[in-house]
Amino acid sequence: MPQKKKNPWSWIPTVYFAEGMPYIVVMTVSVIMYKRLNISNTEIAFYTSWLYLPWVIKPFWSPIVELLKSKRWWIVTMQLFIGAGLAGVAFTLPTTFFFKGTLAFFWLLAFSSATHDISVDGFYMMGLTENEQAFFVGIRNTFYRIAMVTGQGILVILAGYLEGSSYFGEPESQKSIAYAWAFTFIVLAILFVLFAIYHKFFLPHPDEDVQKASVSIETILSGFGETIRAYFVKKEIWTILGFLLLFRLGESQLVKMASPFLLDAKSVGGLGLSTEQVGLAYGTVGIIALTVGGILGGWLASRMGFGRLLWIFVLSMNLPNLVYVYLSYVQPSATWIIISSVGVEQLGYGFGFTAYTLYMLYVSAGKYQTAHFAFSTGIMALGMMVPGMVSGWIQETVGYQHFFVWVMLCTIPGFIMAKLIKIDRNFGIKKD
Repeated sequence: MPQKKKNPWSWIPTVYFAEGMPYIVVMTVSVIMYKRLNISNTEIAFYTSWLYLPWVIKPFWSPIVELLKSKRWWIVTMQLFIGAGLAGVAFTLPTTFFFKGTLAFFWLLAFSSATHDISVDGFYMMGLTENEQAFFVGIRNTFYRIAMVTGQGILVILAGYLEGSSYFGEPESQKSIAYAWAFTFIVLAILFVLFAIYHKFFLPHPDEDVQKASVSIETILSGFGETIRAYFVKKEIWTILGFLLLFRLGESQLVKMASPFLLDAKSVGGLGLSTEQVGLAYGTVGIIALTVGGILGGWLASRMGFGRLLWIFVLSMNLPNLVYVYLSYVQPSATWIIISSVGVEQLGYGFGFTAYTLYMLYVSAGKYQTAHFAFSTGIMALGMMVPGMVSGWIQETVGYQHFFVWVMLCTIPGFIMAKLIKIDRNFGIKKD
C-alpha cells in the first residue's frame, strides 16, 4: 500500500539540493564561467537572464505535470534530463563555438529544471500539514541554498584550482580554463544521475501522488484554462502580482553583477579576486550564514506566524545589500573583509527569502495549489529576468559604485509592496 508520507528528513534535503543546483548553475555559475572565458558583462547579463524564461513560462505546462504521470515520475525523469544537459555543456566547452553551444544546453537544463521545480513543489505540499510546511520551508530553502552555494563554492573552487593547474595545458590559458570547467560539469552530470537513481528507489509514495489515468487533450486544455482563471481571479491579485514582481527588484540586478564585481580587476572597479577566492567566499562563510538564516526564518515563522515577522523579513532581504556599496567604494584588499561582507548579505538573504516562499504558499493554497505555486514562481522569475537583462549594460555604463547605489534604490518598490499585501498574521504558526 502506498504511504501518505515518510519522515520529511529522508527526502527533503536531497530533493531540494537537486532542485537548487541546476538553477544556480544556469543563473550564477554560468556567469562566473563566461566571465573567465572573456565574455562581456553586457552579454553575460543579457543572455543568462534570458535563461530565466523557462521559469517564467512554466505555469503554461504545469497542468500537464498536474494531470499526467505522478510527480514522483517527473522528479526522477527531469533529474536524468538535467544530467544530460550538464554533460552537453561539458562536451561543448572546448569547442570554437562554445558560447552558442553551451547556451543551447543551458536552455535544455533550464527547461528540465523548471519542470522539476513544478513537480517538487507539488510533492512537497501533498504530504505536509500547514505547520509542517512552515517549519520545513526553512529546511527546504536551506538545502536549496546549500546546493546553490555548493555550486558557487565547491564547484567554482574546483574549477579555479583546475584553471591554475597544468592538467589541461598552460595554467590560466583559455584552453586550460575551458577544460577545467568542462571537467567540473562532468562531475555535476554524474551527480545528477546518482540523484535520479536514489530518488527512484527512496522517494515516498503519498496517497495523492498516483499514476494518472489517460486523459484527453480537451481535458488538459480545460484544466489549464480553469487553473489560470482560478489564479487570476484571486482577491487582491494586482497586489499579489506587484509583490512577486518587485520584492526582489534590487536582488535581481545584484545577483548578475556580484560575481563579475568580485572577479574584475581593481583598475575597472572590481575586487580582483581569483576564481578560487570567489568560490571560497560563497562556499565557507556564505554557506554557514545562509544556512543559519534559512533555518532561523522557518523556525520563527512556525512559532510566531508569518504576518508578525513580515517587516523583519523585508529588512533582512534588502538592507544587507549595502555591503556591496561599501565594497565598491572602499575596494578592500583583505580577503576576510570581503568574505565577511558576503556572509552578512547571505545571512540576510537566507532569512528574508523565507517571506517570499511563505507568501507564495499562502496565495497558492486551494484546489490547484501545485499549478498556482508554479504561477507564483513563474511571476517571480519574470521579476528576476527583465531587470537582470539590463543589469550588465547599466553596470558598464555607470560603473560598479553607482550600480550598487542603483541596486539599493531598486529595493524601495519592495518595501512599498510589503506594506500593501494582506496576509493572515498567524499563517504558518503551530496550532495546538
